[in-house]
Amino acid sequence: MSTPKMKPNFIKDIIDDDMKTDKYGGRVHTRFPPEPNGYLHIGHAKSICLNFGLAKEYNGLCNLRFDDTNPETEEMEYVESIKDDVRWLGFDWEDRLYHASDYFEQLYEYAVQLVKKGKAYVCDLSMDQIREYRGTLTEPGKESPYRNRSIEESLDLLERMKAGEFEEGARVLRAKIDMAHPNVLMRDPTLYRIRKKDHYRTGGEWCIYPTYDFTHCLSDSIEGITHSICTLEFENNRPLYDWILDELGVHHPQQIEFARLNLSHTIMSKRRLLELVEEGLVSGWDDPRMPTLSGLRRRGYTPESIRNFCDEIGVAKANSIVDIVMLENSIREELNKTTPRVMAVLRPLKVVIINYPEDKEEELEAVNNPEDPSMGTRKVPFSRVLYIEQDDFREEPPKKFFRLAPGREVRLRYAYFVKCVDVIKDEKTGEILELHCTYDPATRGGDAPDGRKVKSTMHWVSAKEAVEAEVRLYDYLFTKRDASEVEEGKDFKSNLNPNSLATLTSCMLEPSLKDAKPGSRFQFERLGYFCVDTVDSTPDKLVFNRTVTLRDPWEKIRKQIEREK
Repeated sequence: MSTPKMKPNFIKDIIDDDMKTDKYGGRVHTRFPPEPNGYLHIGHAKSICLNFGLAKEYNGLCNLRFDDTNPETEEMEYVESIKDDVRWLGFDWEDRLYHASDYFEQLYEYAVQLVKKGKAYVCDLSMDQIREYRGTLTEPGKESPYRNRSIEESLDLLERMKAGEFEEGARVLRAKIDMAHPNVLMRDPTLYRIRKKDHYRTGGEWCIYPTYDFTHCLSDSIEGITHSICTLEFENNRPLYDWILDELGVHHPQQIEFARLNLSHTIMSKRRLLELVEEGLVSGWDDPRMPTLSGLRRRGYTPESIRNFCDEIGVAKANSIVDIVMLENSIREELNKTTPRVMAVLRPLKVVIINYPEDKEEELEAVNNPEDPSMGTRKVPFSRVLYIEQDDFREEPPKKFFRLAPGREVRLRYAYFVKCVDVIKDEKTGEILELHCTYDPATRGGDAPDGRKVKSTMHWVSAKEAVEAEVRLYDYLFTKRDASEVEEGKDFKSNLNPNSLATLTSCMLEPSLKDAKPGSRFQFERLGYFCVDTVDSTPDKLVFNRTVTLRDPWEKIRKQIEREK
């Protein structure tokens, strides 16, 4: 796997200092700790590349751990998809696959230790009451009436909670810290709650489950993690992370926060992505419009392009929105070098070359990729009846339209100069049915001997050998750059792009694509980069997804805006 060396960043600076002081005995041990309650997205890819990348750069280790403490939302389906995505990105956790649920017994013993130290207690307040007692950012909270329960009583109640004697919500275990702490999260946070739900791994063995905050730091400690890399929203949780480890006197990793990836024109909330899936607003977690790794993979993105994108955006301390164009440029740059060029007509318009012999067929030489001569050439058939793009013809061409029009001559890629001499229409509707053209046999594969020039070269497909396919054109899932911004009284779905998918049937492709395999990628000349869909494409029905256009369609607009500034 080719992984770019990580750019300098503040996390590397911290690790460099730790290496100099021998803080962890010269070790670097990171982890990627997803919750198995959804599919990974491009934001997770940044964390994966960072954690595994740091471990590789410092000759350390990186674990894959599932922080699975909520039986209501977690499923084995998500576990398997996460493992597949991490592997697909090119990273290997070797024998270091862990689950927080592996530590349930040990975590419970840690909870008992805190109670025995007088640092935790069983509280009978409801969740609403706990929130009410917590106070605000400007006002301190007030103590629970159960805060000063005896250690013996809290131990007894905790054991009975574990035995299933109480209903959900009846009691929780809380840390005893400081109800006036300026950080609201430190005002006696919940450590254990009753959940009478079977866990996807432990079944009905447990009916109380540790909270994420209690589990995460202790899982890091148990695994010997040195640097616990988290996204910025966990900055407020760091004092609790430190408090738990310090009170228990166990191995203490250093939590370091970095800015999460916020990508324009999409969302990164698993809860909101799940909402799109459950409401049928997308076809599933792997819908090519989704920012999930499975969606990007199905759309034709490569692991290399995503790793390069993550390296390019770097690691920052402040949140910001990264323009999705940077991700698109990453895949364009790779596919331009690696994909074969082919010809495909998405909205066919029939062309009859009236002076070309009806029984004649020939094969023309076409270059597979001018960026890589080693990819060689291929033969494309040429005959009397062709297809061109509807948009490549105008009966009344506007100014600066240089493609085909009545009386105008253009070049057909790898073939001949052709001139439109007649337009055949439906008598009732006026719809253009076909064009009649003539060709100049002296211009095969080159310029006219008499030196005349044409202003446009167009792609085409021979009708007789054309392969029919369905092509799906994808656009941004959301219309707004910041998809989370909504007007008052509306939700994020009000920003969904109604034109995020256009499905074209009866597209005509050159015959070299007849046996294209699912997942294979191509550049359709003049149209963009496409891949064979891995779900819906079959030997009897070819389905292509557009990965990305050839150029950023907003590039000219942005440059114009910059000039006007």
